[in-house]
Amino acid sequence: MKGLVIKNTGSWYQVKTDDDRIVDCKIKGNFRLKDIKSTNPIAVGDRVTIVMNAEGTAFISDIEERKNYIVRRSSNLSKQSHILAANLDQCLLVVTVNYPETSTTFIDRFLASAEAYRVPVKIIFNKIDAYNEDDLSYLDCLISLYTYIGYPCFKVSAKEGIGIETIQNELKGKITLFSGHSGVGKSTLINALVPGIHVKTAEISSYHKKGMHTTTFSEMFPVEDGGYIIDTPGIKGFGTFDMEVEEIGHYFPEIFKASEQCKYNNCTHRHEPGCAVLEAVKQHHISESRYNSYLSMLEDKEEGKYRAAH
Repeated sequence: MKGLVIKNTGSWYQVKTDDDRIVDCKIKGNFRLKDIKSTNPIAVGDRVTIVMNAEGTAFISDIEERKNYIVRRSSNLSKQSHILAANLDQCLLVVTVNYPETSTTFIDRFLASAEAYRVPVKIIFNKIDAYNEDDLSYLDCLISLYTYIGYPCFKVSAKEGIGIETIQNELKGKITLFSGHSGVGKSTLINALVPGIHVKTAEISSYHKKGMHTTTFSEMFPVEDGGYIIDTPGIKGFGTFDMEVEEIGHYFPEIFKASEQCKYNNCTHRHEPGCAVLEAVKQHHISESRYNSYLSMLEDKEEGKYRAAH
Protein backbone atom coordinates (compact mmCIF):
# COMPACT_ATOMS: atom_id res chain seq x y z
CA MET A 1 0.00 0.00 0.00
CA LYS A 2 1.40 3.38 -0.98
CA GLY A 3 0.84 6.82 0.52
CA LEU A 4 2.12 10.28 1.40
CA VAL A 5 3.70 11.15 4.78
CA ILE A 6 1.67 14.09 6.10
CA LYS A 7 2.87 14.32 9.70
CA ASN A 8 5.97 13.42 11.69
CA THR A 9 5.91 13.42 15.49
CA GLY A 10 9.40 12.00 15.93
CA SER A 11 8.46 8.40 16.65
CA TRP A 12 5.21 8.07 14.66
CA TYR A 13 4.33 9.05 11.12
CA GLN A 14 0.90 9.76 9.70
CA VAL A 15 0.48 8.51 6.16
CA LYS A 16 -2.37 9.44 3.85
CA THR A 17 -2.85 6.36 1.68
CA ASP A 18 -3.71 6.50 -2.00
CA ASP A 19 -7.27 5.40 -1.11
CA ASP A 20 -7.60 8.41 1.24
CA ARG A 21 -7.16 6.74 4.63
CA ILE A 22 -5.00 8.23 7.39
CA VAL A 23 -2.77 5.54 8.93
CA ASP A 24 -0.38 5.90 11.89
CA CYS A 25 2.91 4.18 11.08
CA LYS A 26 6.27 3.36 12.58
CA ILE A 27 9.52 2.74 10.72
CA LYS A 28 10.71 -0.81 10.16
CA GLY A 29 13.98 -1.32 12.01
CA ASN A 30 16.12 -1.85 8.92
CA PHE A 31 15.65 1.81 7.94
CA ARG A 32 18.25 2.61 10.56
CA LEU A 33 20.78 0.46 8.70
CA LYS A 34 20.59 2.07 5.27
CA ASP A 35 23.43 4.54 5.84
CA ILE A 36 20.99 7.38 6.44
CA LYS A 37 22.85 10.03 8.44
CA SER A 38 19.71 12.09 8.99
CA THR A 39 18.01 12.43 12.38
CA ASN A 40 14.75 11.70 10.52
CA PRO A 41 15.13 9.08 7.77
CA ILE A 42 11.49 9.71 6.76
CA ALA A 43 10.27 13.27 6.17
CA VAL A 44 6.92 14.91 5.58
CA GLY A 45 6.30 14.89 1.83
CA ASP A 46 7.90 11.48 1.30
CA ARG A 47 6.07 8.91 -0.81
CA VAL A 48 6.25 5.58 1.01
CA THR A 49 5.10 1.96 0.97
CA ILE A 50 3.42 0.71 4.13
CA VAL A 51 2.58 -2.79 5.35
CA MET A 52 -0.11 -3.65 7.90
CA ASN A 53 0.44 -6.45 10.38
CA ALA A 54 -2.11 -8.71 12.06
CA GLU A 55 -2.39 -6.41 15.11
CA GLY A 56 -3.50 -3.55 12.88
CA THR A 57 -0.23 -1.64 13.27
CA ALA A 58 1.40 -0.26 10.15
CA PHE A 59 5.07 -0.02 9.25
CA ILE A 60 6.81 2.04 6.58
CA SER A 61 8.76 -0.54 4.59
CA ASP A 62 10.07 1.51 1.67
CA ILE A 63 10.58 5.08 0.53
CA GLU A 64 10.42 6.34 -3.05
CA GLU A 65 13.29 8.38 -4.46
CA ARG A 66 12.94 12.06 -3.58
CA LYS A 67 12.87 14.69 -6.32
CA ASN A 68 14.29 17.22 -3.82
CA TYR A 69 14.29 18.18 -0.16
CA ILE A 70 15.33 20.94 2.23
CA VAL A 71 17.95 19.91 4.76
CA ARG A 72 19.84 21.68 7.53
CA ARG A 73 22.31 20.72 10.21
CA SER A 74 20.52 19.06 13.10
CA SER A 75 20.27 21.42 16.06
CA ASN A 76 21.10 18.63 18.51
CA LEU A 77 23.68 16.66 16.59
CA SER A 78 25.77 18.96 14.44
CA LYS A 79 27.30 16.02 12.57
CA GLN A 80 23.89 14.93 11.34
CA SER A 81 21.37 16.51 9.04
CA HIS A 82 17.68 17.14 9.60
CA ILE A 83 15.37 16.99 6.58
CA LEU A 84 12.64 19.62 6.92
CA ALA A 85 10.48 18.22 4.09
CA ALA A 86 10.74 16.35 0.78
CA ASN A 87 9.29 16.47 -2.75
CA LEU A 88 8.53 20.19 -2.78
CA ASP A 89 7.26 22.39 -5.58
CA GLN A 90 8.36 25.52 -3.74
CA CYS A 91 9.31 26.99 -0.40
CA LEU A 92 7.94 30.18 1.10
CA LEU A 93 10.52 31.65 3.46
CA VAL A 94 8.76 33.88 5.99
CA VAL A 95 10.99 36.68 7.29
CA THR A 96 10.62 39.86 9.34
CA VAL A 97 12.86 42.93 9.34
CA ASN A 98 11.99 43.49 13.01
CA TYR A 99 10.08 41.81 15.88
CA PRO A 100 12.23 39.63 15.52
CA GLU A 101 14.85 40.60 12.94
CA THR A 102 15.75 38.01 10.30
CA SER A 103 19.39 38.50 9.28
CA THR A 104 20.43 38.52 5.64
CA THR A 105 22.97 35.81 6.54
CA PHE A 106 20.12 33.50 7.56
CA ILE A 107 18.13 34.33 4.41
CA ASP A 108 21.16 33.75 2.17
CA ARG A 109 22.08 30.42 3.78
CA PHE A 110 18.52 29.22 3.35
CA LEU A 111 18.43 30.33 -0.29
CA ALA A 112 21.79 28.68 -1.03
CA SER A 113 20.65 25.40 0.50
CA ALA A 114 17.42 25.52 -1.50
CA GLU A 115 19.44 26.16 -4.70
CA ALA A 116 21.65 23.16 -3.87
CA TYR A 117 18.63 20.88 -3.52
CA ARG A 118 16.67 22.39 -6.44
CA VAL A 119 13.81 23.91 -4.45
CA PRO A 120 12.43 27.23 -5.78
CA VAL A 121 12.04 29.84 -3.02
CA LYS A 122 9.79 32.88 -2.68
CA ILE A 123 10.29 35.31 0.22
CA ILE A 124 7.39 36.60 2.31
CA PHE A 125 8.08 39.73 4.35
CA ASN A 126 5.51 39.59 7.15
CA LYS A 127 4.35 42.10 9.80
CA ILE A 128 4.38 45.15 7.51
CA ASP A 129 1.71 46.65 9.80
CA ALA A 130 4.21 46.83 12.69
CA TYR A 131 7.12 48.66 11.04
CA ASN A 132 8.22 52.25 11.35
CA GLU A 133 9.56 54.35 8.46
CA ASP A 134 13.15 53.09 8.81
CA ASP A 135 11.99 49.46 8.91
CA LEU A 136 9.87 49.95 5.78
CA SER A 137 12.74 51.65 3.96
CA TYR A 138 15.08 48.75 4.82
CA LEU A 139 12.36 46.30 3.75
CA ASP A 140 12.12 47.93 0.32
CA CYS A 141 15.91 47.69 -0.05
CA LEU A 142 15.81 43.96 0.71
CA ILE A 143 12.97 43.42 -1.75
CA SER A 144 14.95 45.27 -4.47
CA LEU A 145 18.00 43.12 -3.73
CA TYR A 146 16.30 39.71 -3.77
CA THR A 147 13.98 40.51 -6.67
CA TYR A 148 17.00 41.58 -8.74
CA ILE A 149 18.69 38.24 -8.02
CA GLY A 150 15.53 36.39 -9.09
CA TYR A 151 13.61 35.58 -5.91
CA PRO A 152 9.94 36.70 -5.95
CA CYS A 153 9.11 38.77 -2.84
CA PHE A 154 5.79 39.59 -1.16
CA LYS A 155 4.81 42.10 1.51
CA VAL A 156 2.10 40.83 3.86
CA SER A 157 0.53 41.33 7.25
CA ALA A 158 -0.93 38.03 8.43
CA LYS A 159 -2.41 39.86 11.43
CA GLU A 160 -4.22 42.48 9.29
CA GLY A 161 -4.95 40.19 6.33
CA ILE A 162 -2.87 42.29 3.91
CA GLY A 163 -1.56 40.38 0.88
CA ILE A 164 -3.17 37.08 1.90
CA GLU A 165 -5.10 36.57 -1.34
CA THR A 166 -1.94 36.99 -3.40
CA ILE A 167 -0.19 34.27 -1.39
CA GLN A 168 -3.24 31.96 -1.67
CA ASN A 169 -2.91 32.17 -5.45
CA GLU A 170 0.74 31.12 -5.15
CA LEU A 171 -0.27 27.92 -3.31
CA LYS A 172 -2.73 26.45 -5.81
CA GLY A 173 -1.83 22.96 -6.97
CA LYS A 174 1.60 23.01 -5.31
CA ILE A 175 3.31 21.36 -2.34
CA THR A 176 4.73 24.34 -0.43
CA LEU A 177 7.05 24.33 2.56
CA PHE A 178 6.75 27.25 4.99
CA SER A 179 9.91 28.01 6.92
CA GLY A 180 11.54 30.78 8.93
CA HIS A 181 12.61 31.80 12.42
CA SER A 182 10.29 31.30 15.38
CA GLY A 183 8.23 34.46 15.91
CA VAL A 184 8.02 35.65 12.30
CA GLY A 185 4.28 34.90 12.24
CA LYS A 186 4.42 31.70 10.22
CA SER A 187 1.58 30.02 12.13
CA THR A 188 -0.59 33.17 12.04
CA LEU A 189 0.02 33.36 8.28
CA ILE A 190 -0.92 29.71 7.72
CA ASN A 191 -4.12 30.21 9.75
CA ALA A 192 -4.99 33.19 7.55
CA LEU A 193 -4.24 31.26 4.35
CA VAL A 194 -6.11 28.08 5.31
CA PRO A 195 -9.04 29.05 7.56
CA GLY A 196 -10.13 26.30 9.91
CA ILE A 197 -6.86 24.48 10.54
CA HIS A 198 -6.03 26.43 13.74
CA VAL A 199 -2.25 26.11 13.87
CA LYS A 200 -1.08 27.05 17.36
CA THR A 201 0.46 30.52 17.72
CA ALA A 202 2.44 32.20 20.52
CA GLU A 203 3.37 35.70 21.58
CA ILE A 204 6.83 37.11 20.91
CA SER A 205 9.08 37.27 23.96
CA SER A 206 9.16 41.04 24.60
CA TYR A 207 12.42 40.73 26.53
CA HIS A 208 14.41 39.21 23.66
CA LYS A 209 12.11 40.23 20.78
CA LYS A 210 12.44 36.63 19.69
CA GLY A 211 9.84 34.02 18.91
CA MET A 212 9.01 31.03 21.04
CA HIS A 213 8.62 27.65 19.34
CA THR A 214 5.02 26.60 18.85
CA THR A 215 5.32 23.93 16.15
CA THR A 216 7.26 20.95 17.43
CA PHE A 217 7.01 18.72 14.35
CA SER A 218 6.36 19.04 10.62
CA GLU A 219 2.82 18.66 9.32
CA MET A 220 1.14 18.88 5.93
CA PHE A 221 -2.26 20.52 5.37
CA PRO A 222 -4.40 20.39 2.22
CA VAL A 223 -5.31 23.73 0.65
CA GLU A 224 -8.27 24.73 -1.51
CA ASP A 225 -7.93 24.17 -5.27
CA GLY A 226 -5.41 21.37 -4.68
CA GLY A 227 -1.96 21.38 -3.14
CA TYR A 228 -0.56 21.19 0.38
CA ILE A 229 1.30 23.44 2.74
CA ILE A 230 3.89 22.07 5.13
CA ASP A 231 4.35 23.80 8.48
CA THR A 232 7.75 23.22 10.11
CA PRO A 233 9.22 24.15 13.50
CA GLY A 234 10.85 27.59 13.58
CA ILE A 235 14.58 27.36 12.96
CA LYS A 236 17.30 29.45 14.60
CA GLY A 237 20.32 28.86 12.38
CA PHE A 238 20.91 27.24 9.05
CA GLY A 239 23.94 25.02 8.51
CA THR A 240 24.21 23.63 5.00
CA PHE A 241 25.36 20.16 3.99
CA ASP A 242 27.08 18.44 1.13
CA MET A 243 28.81 21.48 -0.39
CA GLU A 244 32.42 21.62 -1.47
CA VAL A 245 34.27 24.95 -1.19
CA GLU A 246 34.29 25.39 -4.96
CA GLU A 247 30.55 24.68 -5.18
CA ILE A 248 29.25 27.23 -2.64
CA GLY A 249 29.44 30.10 -5.14
CA HIS A 250 27.26 28.10 -7.54
CA TYR A 251 24.32 28.51 -5.16
CA PHE A 252 24.50 32.32 -5.21
CA PRO A 253 23.10 32.99 -8.72
CA GLU A 254 24.72 36.43 -9.13
CA ILE A 255 28.11 35.18 -7.89
CA PHE A 256 27.92 32.17 -10.20
CA LYS A 257 27.10 34.38 -13.19
CA ALA A 258 29.98 36.81 -12.46
CA SER A 259 32.41 33.92 -11.83
CA GLU A 260 32.26 32.89 -15.51
CA GLN A 261 34.57 35.87 -16.18
CA CYS A 262 37.13 34.95 -13.48
CA LYS A 263 40.72 34.39 -14.63
CA TYR A 264 40.98 31.04 -12.79
CA ASN A 265 38.29 28.38 -13.00
CA ASN A 266 38.93 27.31 -9.38
CA CYS A 267 38.71 30.89 -8.08
CA THR A 268 37.42 31.19 -4.49
CA HIS A 269 36.57 34.89 -5.03
CA ARG A 270 38.57 36.06 -2.03
CA HIS A 271 42.00 37.23 -3.16
CA GLU A 272 42.77 35.83 -6.60
CA PRO A 273 44.02 38.22 -9.32
CA GLY A 274 41.53 38.73 -12.14
CA CYS A 275 38.54 37.75 -9.97
CA ALA A 276 35.37 39.03 -11.64
CA VAL A 277 33.31 38.48 -8.46
CA LEU A 278 35.52 40.79 -6.37
CA GLU A 279 35.27 43.38 -9.13
CA ALA A 280 31.46 42.99 -9.20
CA VAL A 281 31.31 43.54 -5.42
CA LYS A 282 33.52 46.62 -5.82
CA GLN A 283 31.20 47.96 -8.55
CA HIS A 284 28.10 47.15 -6.38
CA HIS A 285 26.77 44.65 -8.94
CA ILE A 286 26.90 42.06 -6.12
CA SER A 287 25.73 43.28 -2.72
CA GLU A 288 28.17 43.24 0.18
CA SER A 289 25.63 41.43 2.38
CA ARG A 290 25.38 38.56 -0.12
CA TYR A 291 29.15 38.42 -0.57
CA ASN A 292 29.65 38.34 3.22
CA SER A 293 27.11 35.49 3.50
CA TYR A 294 29.10 33.60 0.86
CA LEU A 295 32.32 34.16 2.86
CA SER A 296 30.67 32.97 6.09
CA MET A 297 29.64 29.72 4.38
CA LEU A 298 33.18 29.22 3.08
CA GLU A 299 34.52 29.70 6.62
CA ASP A 300 32.05 27.16 8.02
CA LYS A 301 33.15 24.64 5.41
CA GLU A 302 36.82 25.18 6.16
CA GLU A 303 36.24 24.80 9.90
CA GLY A 304 34.68 21.40 9.25
CA LYS A 305 31.16 22.37 10.27
CA TYR A 306 29.57 20.69 7.25
CA ARG A 307 29.30 17.03 6.59
CA ALA A 308 27.78 15.28 3.61
CA ALA A 309 24.08 14.51 4.05
CA HIS A 310 22.35 11.31 2.95
